[in-house]
Amino acid sequence: MRKTCFILFLLISETILISSEQNYGLSAKRKRMSLKVRKMFYHAYDNYMRYAFPHDELKPMTKSFTDSLSELGNLKLENLPNGYNGSALTLVESLSSLVILGNNTEFERAVLWLSENLTFDVDARINLFELFICNIRLLGGLVSAHILATDSTNRFTHGTYNNQLLVLAQDLGQRFLPAFDTPTGLPYAWINLKCFDVKHLNPIMGLSRIYDTLSNEKLFGQYGVMENETTETSTSGCGSLILEMGALSRLTGDPRFEKAALHALRKLWSMRSSLNLLGTTLDVSTGEWIEYSSGIGAGVDSFYEYLIKAHILFGNEEFWRMFQSAYLAVQKYFRYGPWYHEADMRTGRATYWQLTSLQAFWPGLQVLAGDVAAANLTHREFFYVWKKFGVLPERYLLDHQMVHPTEKYYPLRPELAESTYYLYQATKDPWYMEVGEAIVNSLNLHTKVDGGFASVRDVTTMQLEDHQHSFFLAETCKYLYLLFDDSPLIDHNYVFTTEGHPLPVNSDWHERLPSSYIPSNFTSIKMVTQKIHASAMSMQVCPANLLTPGRDGQPIESVCHVPDTRDDHRCLTDDDCGIDSTNCRRRSCSMAGYCGLWLFI
Repeated sequence: MRKTCFILFLLISETILISSEQNYGLSAKRKRMSLKVRKMFYHAYDNYMRYAFPHDELKPMTKSFTDSLSELGNLKLENLPNGYNGSALTLVESLSSLVILGNNTEFERAVLWLSENLTFDVDARINLFELFICNIRLLGGLVSAHILATDSTNRFTHGTYNNQLLVLAQDLGQRFLPAFDTPTGLPYAWINLKCFDVKHLNPIMGLSRIYDTLSNEKLFGQYGVMENETTETSTSGCGSLILEMGALSRLTGDPRFEKAALHALRKLWSMRSSLNLLGTTLDVSTGEWIEYSSGIGAGVDSFYEYLIKAHILFGNEEFWRMFQSAYLAVQKYFRYGPWYHEADMRTGRATYWQLTSLQAFWPGLQVLAGDVAAANLTHREFFYVWKKFGVLPERYLLDHQMVHPTEKYYPLRPELAESTYYLYQATKDPWYMEVGEAIVNSLNLHTKVDGGFASVRDVTTMQLEDHQHSFFLAETCKYLYLLFDDSPLIDHNYVFTTEGHPLPVNSDWHERLPSSYIPSNFTSIKMVTQKIHASAMSMQVCPANLLTPGRDGQPIESVCHVPDTRDDHRCLTDDDCGIDSTNCRRRSCSMAGYCGLWLFI
């Protein structure tokens, strides 16, 4: 008996020892990798400050700069401004990353410089959203940094902060407003920032007559919305403004920003097809679709992202209902196993079988919705393609298993790192750290140069391009760092914008006050009158709302629910079966030809 107990004691001791060694090894890896990512950020940041600041972005191979605010999205390089010397775009983008890295000294120095030197009164025609320029980069960066500068932590030691960033953000937001003066309320993609004297703006003016009291300005002319401006824009451009502009309204008390973004979002949602699908490009003047093919990638991606994040940030059930309907439609018409192809919004028929690098954000969004199993499946396929090339190509043809012949580039995009971070937070599976380590090693091996980090022009040859995008510091480095060190988020409840700028989930911003928050959850889990979906960030459960009736008295489906192909649940293969609504598990086809949870019985 004593011998048996001694052997049992040895087995238990060995198990505890192995577990302790594993935990120690994991902790050591996290520390080592977080330091490695920190060095990546400062290699990119220091070289920008040395060779490019105050211009917009760094050209790391020639150690020079580009004033990309007026160039990106302007494929023909038309109407380029004279005398424009940049808006310190990369510095603005880096502010929240500096806070997360704990560098309050540099954060303070940057804020004070921007307060004294940054101006948006420039004769520059810029793209309001396309290619993530002004709204999500500049406005989002300023709003987020203002919030971080005024939180409970005193980040200023040599100066004082008097809402200078918020003043800049409000100035920029007011310069956006003329873009919304269209017959549909959908904003123009392009606007000249030097549009009017903001001192003359009356806060109670209606959007459609915002210039009526300005004596020397024209609605269409040299400034503001330029004469004969294109009316074509993207779904993302119209539907991904609500976080930044909504936050700006909450902070300033000026409702016009949120009102304009919300009106555009509602108009866009009203244009969906009977299948709850939206196209990619549209006309802001007529409200007609230009491109009917759609997916979850470029031109549409952040529209889905902002629906669920706006619900989390503002507590508005309208956003949740939109997201739920849109998500179910995506799962039904775009999903093919772990992949997502593109389809015609009118018929649901597949149009293009391709993976795009921007789609890699989708698993992260699925984590927020609680659909972790599907997120993991898709994430692994993206990582497979990453390993195949060393980075993620901009476009990969699924039907031919090859890189698109003209879109072979990788511009240091963050989406795979972002989804890896979310999945680790949801599951705590160390495998995602291995993915993060592989991404970090690839970036250092293939894209690091003496003057910063360069984009990849061709993933098949690893030929580099002389451009370090600002989102590399705002997102790629930030998500990789948080993957290995999430201590900056402890006891904080943030929603990250599509550009990686944190906005706090604040009960004062909620239309209906949540009764509790989960700090590590990035969302509230309970409202005053009903329990709603719980994010997998803490609960790791499917967000099935089956016990809560909808407005019509019918049960509400979970967002991860994918119905079986046939109403009678008959099937020939597993592909005929969907995702169970009560637990988010994949249904399979039995030998008798019926869909069910046979693998879990």
